[in-house]
Amino acid sequence: MDILQPAVYKEPAPILDKENPFESMMHRFDVAAHLLNLEPGVYEYLKTPVKQIIISIPIAMDNGEIKVFEGYRVIHNDILGPSKGGIRYAPDVSLDEMKALAAWMTWKCAIMNIPFGGAKGGVRCDPGKLAPLVIEKITRRYTANLLDIFGPDRDVPAPDMNTNEQVMAWIMDTYSMHLRRTETAVVTGKPQILGGSLGRREATGRGCMIVTLTAMEKLGLKPKDTTIVVQGFGNVGSTTAQLLAEKGCKIIGIGDVSAAYYNKKGIDLANASEWVKSSRTLAGFQGAERISQEELLELECDVLVPAAKEDQITHRNAAKIKAKIICEGANGPTTAKADPILQEKGILVIPDILANAGGVTVSYFEWVQDRVGYFWSLDRVNSRLERMMSEAFISVYESAERYKVSLRIGAYILAIDKVARTLKLRGIYG
Repeated sequence: MDILQPAVYKEPAPILDKENPFESMMHRFDVAAHLLNLEPGVYEYLKTPVKQIIISIPIAMDNGEIKVFEGYRVIHNDILGPSKGGIRYAPDVSLDEMKALAAWMTWKCAIMNIPFGGAKGGVRCDPGKLAPLVIEKITRRYTANLLDIFGPDRDVPAPDMNTNEQVMAWIMDTYSMHLRRTETAVVTGKPQILGGSLGRREATGRGCMIVTLTAMEKLGLKPKDTTIVVQGFGNVGSTTAQLLAEKGCKIIGIGDVSAAYYNKKGIDLANASEWVKSSRTLAGFQGAERISQEELLELECDVLVPAAKEDQITHRNAAKIKAKIICEGANGPTTAKADPILQEKGILVIPDILANAGGVTVSYFEWVQDRVGYFWSLDRVNSRLERMMSEAFISVYESAERYKVSLRIGAYILAIDKVARTLKLRGIYG
């Protein structure tokens, strides 16, 4: 069965008053649960987060004023092992967003055969308007408020939007101070000197590159004849673009929140990276023609990599997408309403819970290395990542073929089935 053609099982168009990440995730979950004939009790268990924590974070600002920020940590599931998920700082952080991202982490870890459950956390703030000392205070108070939640055997945070190695170092230090001993395995994405893993920073982009090449092989696309458009030029987008270019692909479009650029002859990524390093955004880059954000997504290309934010491909623009393959570097870049449109067009969508799982995979490697106190070479990290990403793609592809559905629903089926079977084996305590 050719999974590029409209599937035998037609995914119903979701009926949503407004699209948000949690509703999109639940729609896909419902489709997969229906095809698996999931028992009602198991369905209720798997859709409901284990914990939803909202905390207040009072901070003394530089001017002496006290400001209270709101923080979240959602643990969706811990059936497979300790929960795992990033922490983001942004003005639009919400509980619904955390619930969706935590659930995605559960399915992502299950697909990758990683012994973790899913979690996500965040603080509603605008880090661009805060001094580094205030961000440190927020981080340390957030960690202190969640001491009973975090732990290498309980819940392991990682970097996400607007958080980085330094923020993870503050979390590790705060947790360790309260524990009265250094505990490096409580968090991943740390600086290497504090127990971070080689290859962690590039892991998500490298994972995107691996599954993109695997998908291209399925479609008979050779790297030297393949054109790529990348939306988002942060860590994930720029790494994906660079690694695909090294394999021989031509990057014809790039963009970030400030601007988008197109050059049909190929963009010089080294120049683009240097420009971003000096000016902090792509705006003003001279090596290509400036186009709109909408035009970037709709460029004629072989592979489109949305590696920016959620909800970039919607029912409004899905019919205009001309790529043969979409590799979702970001979490939730495609809304549930867009799925059936892309499916009808025969576009092969590598879903986020597979495409960007390289990050959590190398986070798992970091956690393992911290636990045993022995660290691997970069070659070992990258070769193990390549093996796990390739195996996961094949498993998702076979699941999609078996159920005659898209890769996205195939991925959800694979993940939900694994967690459900584990739940049945463990049983319900109580």
